[in-house]
Amino acid sequence: MPGADILSGYMPRFLLILLRSSVFLAFLPILGSKSLPGRFRIGLAVAIAALLTPVVDFRAGENETAVLVLREVVLGMVLGLAVRFVFFGVEIAGQMISDSMGLSIATVFNPEIGQSTEIARLLTILATLLFLVTDAHHDLIALFVRSYDLVPAGSADVPALAGAGIALVGKTFLLAIKLGAPVVVGVVTLNLLLGFVYKATPQINIFFISFPLYISVGFLVLLLALPAYVAAIGGSFGEIRSEMARVIGMARR
Repeated sequence: MPGADILSGYMPRFLLILLRSSVFLAFLPILGSKSLPGRFRIGLAVAIAALLTPVVDFRAGENETAVLVLREVVLGMVLGLAVRFVFFGVEIAGQMISDSMGLSIATVFNPEIGQSTEIARLLTILATLLFLVTDAHHDLIALFVRSYDLVPAGSADVPALAGAGIALVGKTFLLAIKLGAPVVVGVVTLNLLLGFVYKATPQINIFFISFPLYISVGFLVLLLALPAYVAAIGGSFGEIRSEMARVIGMARR
């Protein structure tokens, strides 16, 4: 049957495109968030793959299926990491700030609460709002679609992508250190001052005095550094497009 022949010809292409798009969307902020229904995320990936299937072409041998799958999955992961590295850095920085302020002490008094991540959630919400305001998600999806022209299905260079992924992990931790440094340095300075106070008057119970001071100084530094956080996160969003373009360029064989 002609219809069955057409379907059988498109199906391998559709599945390969679906691999790259689904992995990429899983990393994409907001659209890949777990707060969205799973059917919506799956349907979006299937819709993008269905739209691209008639216009994307590739040629492969009978024994290259596993290699093609590996290349598409790795490329989708590295492209997604190029988009998500800012949010990963923000979450790590928020956890660093929470730990330095002593907010994670809640796990000692009430272990059911779990480790405190309030600052991480606050910074993530700020990053999400900036991401939506700059309309970055539309540009990133368009650049992802463009990747099929530059890197045809099943032709990605996996060793080069591995190097790009390692570099993105390094950028993630560098961004986390930059964002967490103001509060961490402020709390460390307060620790040094409290050490001098304890040496001068050992009768003072520094343990119970320090925690309110850590929280107060931490929130004060956060408030004062808020414009710098907005500038740093917004500037990092500007790097996402260049990072995706660099990954696509490295993936070309």
